[in-house]
Amino acid sequence: MELMIGGKLKQLRLDKKLSIAELSRLSDVSTGLISQIERDLVVPSVTSLWRLAKALDTNINYFFYEEPHEEQLIIRKGSHRTIVTHHDSSFYKLLHTNRDDRALDMMVITLKAGYTYDKKPLCHEGEECGYVLKGSLTVYLNGKDYILHEGDSIYFNSTLPHKYINNGDEDCVSIWAMTPKFF
Repeated sequence: MELMIGGKLKQLRLDKKLSIAELSRLSDVSTGLISQIERDLVVPSVTSLWRLAKALDTNINYFFYEEPHEEQLIIRKGSHRTIVTHHDSSFYKLLHTNRDDRALDMMVITLKAGYTYDKKPLCHEGEECGYVLKGSLTVYLNGKDYILHEGDSIYFNSTLPHKYINNGDEDCVSIWAMTPKFF
């Protein structure tokens, strides 16, 4: 699904009685980018969206949550929610339901060749574990690059500064588990 979050972001910001400048200060996301997001002119990176959600006392799932039709334990092939960001450069296929009581996220992340999910590393509470299914992935973690190839995995504490980079010539597909829930 293409993210169209501008209206939700603006309404939540106004509900919290925050100006764009105040939200920028709290989230470390530029005022210009916030303005563009609110007008649905750009699709933010997952990191920027996470920073905005955190500053607004919500989680990233708020921006694309849909009411569940019924209790769902199994998500059948072709029915997974896929979040597309950066103009088709990254895809997040969510392997879990929208249940609020879940503690972790599971997803398949596809990063196009030459793509990084954000310029700045991210730090947050929790843990992450990833496994590369296809291609290669550079994980920048606490100031050091770790290159993962097909079949390699990594586990780390999410409080360490981190980001993901695909320096390869082909798309990278990896599967991730993260706590606490991100989406």
